[in-house]
Amino acid sequence: MKTIGLIGGMSWESTAQYYALINRETAKRRGGLHSAPILLDSLDFAEIEALQTQGDWGRAGEHLAASAERLEAAGAQMLVLATNTMHVVAQSIEAAISVPFLHIADPTADALIEDGAERVGLLGTRFTMEMDFYKDRLRLRGLDPIVPEVDRTNLDGIIYNELCRGIVNDTSRSIYRTAIERLGARGALAVVLGCTELGLLISDDDSPLPLYDTTALHAKAAVEQALR
Repeated sequence: MKTIGLIGGMSWESTAQYYALINRETAKRRGGLHSAPILLDSLDFAEIEALQTQGDWGRAGEHLAASAERLEAAGAQMLVLATNTMHVVAQSIEAAISVPFLHIADPTADALIEDGAERVGLLGTRFTMEMDFYKDRLRLRGLDPIVPEVDRTNLDGIIYNELCRGIVNDTSRSIYRTAIERLGARGALAVVLGCTELGLLISDDDSPLPLYDTTALHAKAAVEQALR
């Protein structure tokens, strides 16, 4: 099994989920006491979030590219970035390394296409919802992503002010359920949880539409690639 390099800490709450999901999937596939060989470089999210707020994606890309280089130098044979939003600098990461980089949108697109869900709602940070880097990746696969028309700032605030701090509450879950209902009314057949923390808040039991949790799909795809 290849050694998985994990760029994490954005936030550490979801990075912990990656670690658990990757190891559970490895144990499921390999049996016994097998676990995954993982190298983790966990960044200080406060520094990255400040660059996001400033819109300084160039410097943010330099930080993440340096992380990728450290992981490759340490022996990582493939790279996983444990955040949706920071895939805005995916090209900077890929340019800095020679090992494969598994983009988070690709296994999500694979699952949507397999299930025939073409028009999909996309929830995430305001950067993921409002910028084109993620939506365009889905469009290249023939998908039709749509984002909430209202409450994007509120949805973003729940991620940064609550979920990234380990806070989960029913009021926020209700806000996201309403957002999903509105996406369904606009023709969405499913919803992509395009933030790695959103699976902490909402599950299929809470949603009127099928959910595609990017964290779970990304972690599973990482194991598949590492075992090839």
